Amino acid sequence: MMIQISFYLTMALYGITTLLYLACLLRAAPCWAVAARRLLIAGFLTHCLATIHRYIAAGHLPITNMHESLSFFALSLVAAYLYFEFRFKVSTLGSFVMPVALLMIIGSSTFPQALRPLNPALESAWIYSHTILAFGAYAFFTIACGVAAMYLIQSHFLKKKQLGPLFKKLPSLDTLDEIGYRCLSFGFPLLTLAIITGAIWAAQAWGSYWSWDPKETWSLITWFVFAALLHGRLTTGWRGRRAAWLTVAGFLIMLFTFIGVNLWIPGLHSYN
Repeated sequence: MMIQISFYLTMALYGITTLLYLACLLRAAPCWAVAARRLLIAGFLTHCLATIHRYIAAGHLPITNMHESLSFFALSLVAAYLYFEFRFKVSTLGSFVMPVALLMIIGSSTFPQALRPLNPALESAWIYSHTILAFGAYAFFTIACGVAAMYLIQSHFLKKKQLGPLFKKLPSLDTLDEIGYRCLSFGFPLLTLAIITGAIWAAQAWGSYWSWDPKETWSLITWFVFAALLHGRLTTGWRGRRAAWLTVAGFLIMLFTFIGVNLWIPGLHSYN
């Protein structure tokens, strides 16, 4: 009962927070950004409480089905976003990130929430390192997508010389470029380590480091997209609109890897 109360309270707080962030973007009300941040912190703490309660009740990290995974994704995303908001003071980024977190937790509520015994293949200490690393990478790549969307909007305004109220609220292209690079520099190593730990775990569980399971294949595709993006940035200074569009494409591929493969393509990683 306490798990459900904490979960639905979190959903309500994320919903209100999302509306406040969108209002900050669309209306001249800077004080709402402070209220949004405070409510987001409250929602994050409530979300942590719900996750801890479920962990205690289940006896394992709650990431073993779509309900738990989507909720944990939202938790990871909010944690990463709060870091960037406090570090760069970019409350408008919440207008692009929080709708994703809200959709994730709403999506989570549509799946069965009953506690189930842990699948034997998941009974390993690697579940903690592999999944936490993967969700951390997903969170940073999602924020990178939000930043890329803001970059594309700002560059459009500059190209059309439409320097109106919305343009003034969004961060500069240089700030967005720096945040986007930080997201990639954090997310890519995490994804690399997640794939490596996943391979070790697979060898223990199934006797093979790599079996070209759909999840493994799409994870590798995601890795190559972000590797190309980071390589282009580091070697040729590749940035701007093309880099922003590739970031968005990488996010969509990552999203399919995380959700689409689990729902639509049967494989060793399907447990629902």
